[in-house]
Amino acid sequence: MPLPKREDIYTYEDYLNWPNNQRIELINGQIYLMTPPSTVHQRISREIFTSFAVYLRGKQCEVFSAPFGVRFPSGNEKSDKEIKTVVEPDIVVVCDKSKLDDEGCKGAPDLIVEITSPSTASRDKIEKFNLYEKHGVKEYWIVEPDDKVVSVFILQENSRYGRPDVYTVGNKIKVSIFEDLEIDLKDVFAY
Repeated sequence: MPLPKREDIYTYEDYLNWPNNQRIELINGQIYLMTPPSTVHQRISREIFTSFAVYLRGKQCEVFSAPFGVRFPSGNEKSDKEIKTVVEPDIVVVCDKSKLDDEGCKGAPDLIVEITSPSTASRDKIEKFNLYEKHGVKEYWIVEPDDKVVSVFILQENSRYGRPDVYTVGNKIKVSIFEDLEIDLKDVFAY
């Protein structure tokens, strides 16, 4: 949930100075508190992350899991400290190593996975969907644990996400950014 809006906006500098015992995301200058993930959430995250990690071993791209900051500059900041959007997706795949630094990723990762919870579902499906599309994330997965459904959005030539491919238990997701990676959802949803 967002904190009450304040007249001025929060920046990456505020984000860096937030108390360590509270995880937050910063979207367009507004702070959202993050709740601790459930056990089911962590199991799903572990299975998806492991599939990517094993596949990417020794390859150019890297996979990261939360907490891992992704900064989306608007382009008019004088320094990183002025960036107004920093999110912590559940899983991130980055193929352009120039986007990586000690603080995470600056710019669009190639793939993002968000695992919804009751408190984040609408933000994942609306605000983050629009954010990731705007910044050019090539592939965006929304995982819904309660329904055991994964919606995969692929960025089209018009820089918009097309209709999602929807998968459930018994399906394998063909990862579009890699030629030969499939993730079996029977393993992901085996809880």
